[in-house]
Amino acid sequence: MGIKSLVIAPQWIGDAVMTEPLLRRLAARGERITVAAVSWVAPVYRAMPQVDEVLVLPFARGGVQWAARRAYAAALRGRFDRAYVCPNSLKSALIPLWAGIPVRTGYSGELRFGLLNRRLPNPAKDSRPPMVAFYSALSGEAGVDHDRPALQVAPEAITAVLVPRGLQPQGFYVVAPGAEYGPAKRWPASHFAAMAERLEKPVLLLGSAKDEAVCREITDAVNALRPGHCVNLAGRTSLDEAVALIAGAHAMVSNDSGLMHVAAAFGVRQVAIFGSSSPLHTPPLNPSASVVWLKHEPTYEPPLDCAPCFQRECPLGHTRCLNDITPDKVLLIL
Repeated sequence: MGIKSLVIAPQWIGDAVMTEPLLRRLAARGERITVAAVSWVAPVYRAMPQVDEVLVLPFARGGVQWAARRAYAAALRGRFDRAYVCPNSLKSALIPLWAGIPVRTGYSGELRFGLLNRRLPNPAKDSRPPMVAFYSALSGEAGVDHDRPALQVAPEAITAVLVPRGLQPQGFYVVAPGAEYGPAKRWPASHFAAMAERLEKPVLLLGSAKDEAVCREITDAVNALRPGHCVNLAGRTSLDEAVALIAGAHAMVSNDSGLMHVAAAFGVRQVAIFGSSSPLHTPPLNPSASVVWLKHEPTYEPPLDCAPCFQRECPLGHTRCLNDITPDKVLLIL
């Protein structure tokens, strides 16, 4: 039957995508993989063929929820030989411990010395490797620096999402103008609208319910000039549907976000716009991706000495790193 392994998944979509090479390594050496993930990232793992089972964790955001976790762990007792804990939090390591899993691997993290029995030293923030390598290192294998995530969705699953919307594969653009972290990672809505209005194929706007307002602003501006050209699907699709739409798109334009990493893992042609964050740390690992980051533009003046600041909002109040990326620049790449 092979070794049965439980992977505790990260809680961010982009991070979930970046664990795929780890899971591929585990599967290649014969481990049968079950992933325990929160509901909003579980669909990412359903697009990984090496995952045998996805367990949806029933816990709300925030809080340890001791009793609920202990009860959940009790139901898993005896099922697994190994556990790999991707997040660094204390609570993420509790289920493997309480489930009695003999080998529990993860980074030292917060107060986890008694919870994990195979601990990797947690790198300092200023020397942390790219996230794919960070997660792949949990395998204990070498050569993790060159891993690249890959997702798969069955063609019929893509067709099932496209046909009801009157779409054909490669017949539309996807635009994802949101970024969960904050406005310092979001290209202005007016820039997205000016770009989308000039794209030759129809445009679908994807995002969560939190992105609905900015997507509506973009859709209204575009459709005032080209009626019906832009469709706002923010908060109106499941993540499974959004994943399938991205997989079937002609190309995608986004901020540095979880959906950016989904597109990269499908090899979709994309333009990824970076502001306060750094593509040196979390790039779209996709040979068909183009990154726009003014920090690395030798002709841009004055130089962005403040970037990357990794702040939710611009501490200087100008957000030049995003405002000065023109729609023309992005269109030229597309």
